[in-house]
Amino acid sequence: MDDRVASAIAHWAPRFTTNGVTVSDFERATAGLERWTDWCERWSAVAAEHEALGRGALDEGRLVSAGEHLSQAAVYFHFAKFVFVEDLDQMREAHRRAVSCLDAALPYLRPPGRRVVMPFEGAALVGVLRSPAGPGPHPTVLMIPGLDSTKEELRSTEDTFLARNLATFSVDGPGQGEAEYDLPIRGDWSGPAQALWDALSEQPEVDESRLCIWGVSLGGYYAPRVAAALGERAKACVSLSGSFNFGDCWDQLPDLTRATLRVRSGAADDAGARAVADTLSLEKHAADIIAPLLLVVGRQDRLIPWQQSERLRQATGGHVDLLMLEEGNHGCANVAPWHRPFTADWLAARLTWE
Repeated sequence: MDDRVASAIAHWAPRFTTNGVTVSDFERATAGLERWTDWCERWSAVAAEHEALGRGALDEGRLVSAGEHLSQAAVYFHFAKFVFVEDLDQMREAHRRAVSCLDAALPYLRPPGRRVVMPFEGAALVGVLRSPAGPGPHPTVLMIPGLDSTKEELRSTEDTFLARNLATFSVDGPGQGEAEYDLPIRGDWSGPAQALWDALSEQPEVDESRLCIWGVSLGGYYAPRVAAALGERAKACVSLSGSFNFGDCWDQLPDLTRATLRVRSGAADDAGARAVADTLSLEKHAADIIAPLLLVVGRQDRLIPWQQSERLRQATGGHVDLLMLEEGNHGCANVAPWHRPFTADWLAARLTWE
């Protein structure tokens, strides 16, 4: 087996199955997969099966089933491309189909979703807004994915928040998803933070006085940067497996992760990518975070060591709660029941009141 295939399976298998891939499909997609160059094609083929189920259900008027199948297909297409920078044409086609499937699913999700496009620096940021049942406006969770995740991956986490009457707004920021082709990865998220705030303030479903930020992996770095930029406008923040200084983690990152950052930052080589990683630092910004902060950390994280969160805990300017999961891996997908409900309850307690 290609070392890159082995690495993807070893690092991220629980993430796949926690975020919408069935165990049997994961086993089927990876069985006998020896070459990394075949990864995107193999996963796209399995994704296409679920897309066909969804399109068929849509044609027959079985709308709930259509939403379920198509949103699942979107996750599969996403995992076809997530760190597949081997062939950018293949990657982009898989991503196009992920976006297409989710867009088709949004009206039929429970609760439904709505696409929001935000002009930004001559390009666009794109988000998905979902609101719980009942009259709004609702307290809202701004959800930021990581280096290799996108809004298409976040359905299962959204559902945990929605069940607690929190609206969700999952966004592709610079270097992510629909924005990754025009806007490279950046350390400074003050501009995106303001653009997201402006867009959310215009949505009638959103109570902008009760806004929090959640981020995972590199999104766990972006979320505190957004909280620092928004100041008192951010009511709470969650960093799941986030870094304090991403550059400090560079030498232990998988080759796939480093290659992905190189492509999505626009760097010419590994040294240039490392230079970009060094700009992803909270050192000068942590003290500006005044919102309550929850740090969710896996002690077994092989990508972002738990000590990174300890540095943020010591440097932040506000109240911090730390949830250390002794068996947790990167993103803690292997121990999701031990943090997802707790995180949603923690946010709901800070965002909901009569």
